[in-house]
Amino acid sequence: MNSDKSRLCLSVIIPAYNEKRTTRQIVERVLALPNLLEIVFVDDCSQDGTLEIAEDLAKSEPRLRVIHHERNRGKTEALKTGFAASRGEIVIVQDADLEYSPKDIPGLIELILDGDADVVFGSRFQVRRAARVLYYYHYLANKLLTCMSDVFTNLNLTDVETGYKAFRGEIIRSMVITSSGFGFEIEVTAKVSKLKCAIYEVPISYYGRTYEEGKKIGMKDGIAALWYVLYYNVLVSSEKSFRNFKQLQAGLTSASLARSDAD
Repeated sequence: MNSDKSRLCLSVIIPAYNEKRTTRQIVERVLALPNLLEIVFVDDCSQDGTLEIAEDLAKSEPRLRVIHHERNRGKTEALKTGFAASRGEIVIVQDADLEYSPKDIPGLIELILDGDADVVFGSRFQVRRAARVLYYYHYLANKLLTCMSDVFTNLNLTDVETGYKAFRGEIIRSMVITSSGFGFEIEVTAKVSKLKCAIYEVPISYYGRTYEEGKKIGMKDGIAALWYVLYYNVLVSSEKSFRNFKQLQAGLTSASLARSDAD
């Protein structure tokens, strides 16, 4: 894949639920990115005016597509809608709440653009520029989930719950996603590990929110994630994780061998 910044190959999926305060800002920041092909903004039945702001922005910006859920279906369903509608060779998730800065996206997708990676995770626990100091118990829960996930996947990730995950488009569009709520992070990690593809981590900044500022994830989501670690790593087969798993894996393996020969 050519790393030329003029190459329009990036689809950014923005799931949103009641994010009126930050919607305009996040869309404008993403629109400034190099390599941007499209933004797929999925409004999950917001009640605060989020949809109206996104639709107003889309009137003057052809790269912005807005999809609306008639009822609230949760973040994972919003992501599934966005992935299915995406067209880019690279697909990345961008939360609408500004906890993650789009300035980090070029560094995340560079390894895919250069042909070195198939999937890239942004890590909040590697060396980074800035991280807001917030909830210690969230930190502990994330480290526990990451450790458990790594045991089952045999990957040495540092931040399984990161909101920044970039994929080759064919990987995420072929994935069969069945979790709900905030289960996507654990599910997708388990399933990409089954592909044996090239997975990288890069450091990112993190500007976390308090619950008073609108943070939505809670204790019940963490408990559900523990079950998802076991379920998606042990009880769901590789063939049920992706449509056309063998063909997808063969294509990624061929690409990996080509990279090795080039080196």
